Amino acid sequence: MKITNEFKAGILGLTAIVLVVFGYNYIKGSNLFEETREFYVVYDDVKGLSQSSEITISGLKVGSVSGIRFIDYSGKILVTLSIESDFQFSKKSVAKIYGGDFIGGKSMAIVPDYSVSEMAKPGDTLTGQIEDGLIELVNEKLTPLQGKMENALVQIDTMITNINKVFDYETRASLKSSVVHLDQALVSFRNTTEEANTLVKDNKEKFSVTLDNFASSSETLVRITDTIASANIKESITNLTKTLDNLNSVAQGLEKGEGTMGKFLKDENLYDNLEASSKELEQLIQDMKENPKRYVHFSIFGKKSKPYESDED
Repeated sequence: MKITNEFKAGILGLTAIVLVVFGYNYIKGSNLFEETREFYVVYDDVKGLSQSSEITISGLKVGSVSGIRFIDYSGKILVTLSIESDFQFSKKSVAKIYGGDFIGGKSMAIVPDYSVSEMAKPGDTLTGQIEDGLIELVNEKLTPLQGKMENALVQIDTMITNINKVFDYETRASLKSSVVHLDQALVSFRNTTEEANTLVKDNKEKFSVTLDNFASSSETLVRITDTIASANIKESITNLTKTLDNLNSVAQGLEKGEGTMGKFLKDENLYDNLEASSKELEQLIQDMKENPKRYVHFSIFGKKSKPYESDED
């Protein structure tokens, strides 16, 4: 039997159609040659999940996402899970969207709940959860940092503006002059240091002699201190104490009127008599000056002296 070209073209076209259908379903995540179980999950937001995203259980791929569509006008999204593995998990297991980075997309994982004995059947709706991926975590960490950076930039801009206001032309000129003066002061200090080094170098021997003299004086002072320390200071202090006690006794005797000096200091009659005698002596001396004839009689020729005649005064 001869195969015509038309028959060959038909076979080729049919094969192409089968390959297209198979490839399309494979891209959607469904394998026509394997029996799959379908489960459903409802989300408010799928966070960029796409069809054909893989589904894992404990890190092992067990299927893929075969459909994503809106349920109604409420915005709820229905995700269809095609599970190729015959691994059984409970009806209370959680379908979690996770992952997502700068390169790869979202993935799904079924977290089995072994505390429930009722197993999930095809067509059941699982509980959905979303786990933050790398992008979400980065955004979560960078959002407060972004606010802080913005505030810091505003503060830096304000500070720079204030600095520009402070450092006007006159201030910059003053700073420049201050720097020049500081440089001159440093040069002067360096010259002074060099002169001091030269002075020390030139008078090194004199400084050495001065230090030796100072050391000798220190030794002499130490010997004098040792001599004073070795002297009988205790006996001297005892004698001084006795002397002070004697003086204290004499002072107490004078205060009580004992002895000649004590009586002289304390006897008021003696003081009055001495005062009266002093006045009488003063009057006598005054009278001798005024009337010497009363007390002295002298004659060269032996003339008899006349008796004294008192003045009417």
